[in-house]
Amino acid sequence: MPWYIGKVPPQSEQPGPSGAIAVLAVAAFLSGAALRICDGLIPRVARDFGVSPGVAGRVVVTFSIAYGAMQLVFGPLGDRFGKVRVITCALVGGTFTAAIAAASASFDTLVVARIGWGMAAGGIIPLSLAWVGDAVPYERRQATLARLLTGILSGMMAGQLAGGLFADAGVGWRGAFVMMSAGYAVVAVLLLVRLRHVSAAATAAPAGPWRSQLHAVLGNRWSWWVLGSALTEGVFLLGPLAYLPALLHERFAISVSAASAMIALYAVGGLVYAMTARHFVARWGERRMVVRGCLIMAAGLLALLGSPVAWTAAPVALIVGFGTYLYHNTLQTHGTQMAPTARGTGMGLFAFCLFGGAALGTSWAGIAFDRGGAAALLLPPIVVLPLAGWAFARALARRAPHAAG
Repeated sequence: MPWYIGKVPPQSEQPGPSGAIAVLAVAAFLSGAALRICDGLIPRVARDFGVSPGVAGRVVVTFSIAYGAMQLVFGPLGDRFGKVRVITCALVGGTFTAAIAAASASFDTLVVARIGWGMAAGGIIPLSLAWVGDAVPYERRQATLARLLTGILSGMMAGQLAGGLFADAGVGWRGAFVMMSAGYAVVAVLLLVRLRHVSAAATAAPAGPWRSQLHAVLGNRWSWWVLGSALTEGVFLLGPLAYLPALLHERFAISVSAASAMIALYAVGGLVYAMTARHFVARWGERRMVVRGCLIMAAGLLALLGSPVAWTAAPVALIVGFGTYLYHNTLQTHGTQMAPTARGTGMGLFAFCLFGGAALGTSWAGIAFDRGGAAALLLPPIVVLPLAGWAFARALARRAPHAAG
């Protein structure tokens, strides 16, 4: 899901050694893992602190809010002080906030630590993608960004699985957070070693004051369609996904680790899409990708709701992941072109809507899961996602009637 597609951005930072991209991919892996590691830990956190799963879901909600809000901050900071330097600071911040979370003596302290952790983690993926956009020539950029995408999706899968494994282990969520803290520290050191000779502080000339850049995005009617669709995806997909391991654990009496392992195949579906994206873009076109992606997601969740056995969650998660990226990649591609002269601000707003929506979605999904179980959790996305896909496809048709699909 490359964030920078279209015009070549200014070459503001010179390419570093080949190992630099690998280190950034590992950093993206950790950020992806942080996004999903608490999904499988929700039942353990609930048990350890004597709260309901819905209340325990605050460790996901608060992280998502902080992560999304900081998208609006890290872009300008990266432009001003250098993307690599700010990424390194974000990794250091993740090191300390994850350690504080691991040492939390109360649920409130854990929630506050997760807020700080989300703030730090929010600066890793977008600035890594932006650095590649600046440093790598356009003809090699898509392949390079694909490596970062692989890191992100692999991290999401590993985080989902690790959360379940640690939930069933004696060390629990504390052990999971210590592992994450150590990972951040190692990658921060590697980044300093690999990229210390990179001109990280050099920046391109800004397109104008931040207010002007914001107006360039929000003054465009098409931007509202893209941003609204991203918000909808966060509310009705990413939010309910956080509770799927807990749902399988309670409904089928399977271990949290087994439930998390099955849901982790969601990221595998995304990797399948990444490897076949060119084929589907050429064969289906954007409008069909959007509609079919949302129908695939809804069909998968409906199959999960009606299934009498636990094992169906594995293929369902893979299918839903594939459908997600059919839809999401189209949204994100248009997100990069909302305002070419203010691309960083545009993508910051896109990520803000996506993860802000995820926070809202996790909030309502927690209440729905506590009060209504599987049906209350899954029926809203089953109904809303196809409507969202249809609406965005219609908007695409009105915007570009000649487009394929």
